[in-house]
Amino acid sequence: MPLLRRSAGTGGTAGSATVRDRQIAAAAPAWPGTSPAGIWAGVFRACANPACSYGWLRPWRSRAVPVFEAGWCCSEECTRAQIEAAVSREMDAPSRVREGHRHRIPLGLAMMEQGWITQQALRAALDRQREAGFGRLGEWLVRLEAASEEQVTRALGLQWGCPVLEIDAQHPEALSALLPRLLVDAYGALPLRVAAGRILYLGFEDRIDPALALAVERMTGLRVEGGLVRESCFRPAHARMLEARFPALELVDAASESVLASALTRTLEQARPVESRLVRVHDCLWLRLWLRPQRGPVPELGSIRDVIGSTCVH
Repeated sequence: MPLLRRSAGTGGTAGSATVRDRQIAAAAPAWPGTSPAGIWAGVFRACANPACSYGWLRPWRSRAVPVFEAGWCCSEECTRAQIEAAVSREMDAPSRVREGHRHRIPLGLAMMEQGWITQQALRAALDRQREAGFGRLGEWLVRLEAASEEQVTRALGLQWGCPVLEIDAQHPEALSALLPRLLVDAYGALPLRVAAGRILYLGFEDRIDPALALAVERMTGLRVEGGLVRESCFRPAHARMLEARFPALELVDAASESVLASALTRTLEQARPVESRLVRVHDCLWLRLWLRPQRGPVPELGSIRDVIGSTCVH
């Protein structure tokens, strides 16, 4: 107990330190790279592994890092146990593989209902689409000048129940640290802006990817609002985003979940991050490591590392 009193600061107690800790945690944004417990805890931190048999018996190991999902691990064995539990948790969750979204109203009927196209225009677009054997219905409606691109995008938004987003002076370099380039490219995502340090607007071209949006929300701590962007605006903006600098990325293709957990454990032990998180994105796992505390909603490129892992089973 005397140790706790001395470590709390001059004229303070362990209880007052705990109160200050809670006040700071309540007042400051909960960015993933900031651990409120680490502000005052220091040597008081205990291992996050519930099955840990070492605890305080490793005085030579730093009690600040590595941190995985807000919990410090006292040894490589405990790090692996926490990683294995997280891998099993993510892989055992219901599959979030993208499936065909069944809209209540087909696009053409939705546009007719809004009075944006006529029945004759819809039939003509369907005939041209069938004859050509390619292209989406909305594209043919625009080609035949039966509807505007804006009307098609608004109709898609009605189908998906999401807003149509505008690109207002988007700065790729300022947003590229939010998610790996691989995910931006593979799933057609476009970070648009962060509002009030709390909400990330994520744009898509013709369909929302709920699995990706949920993964980004869990990883960043931001509330993600997905929406559609007009094709003529989306494609050049997406191309510019892919040319930006992204966080360092490591790809891990493992034969099993156990092998994948071992690889992620080695990465965590070597990097010794102040925070790290693991989320599933469709059939792969995304591990992010914060190498130093985060001071805003978008981390600095050099302060984070990403790992995308997959197994032969998934």
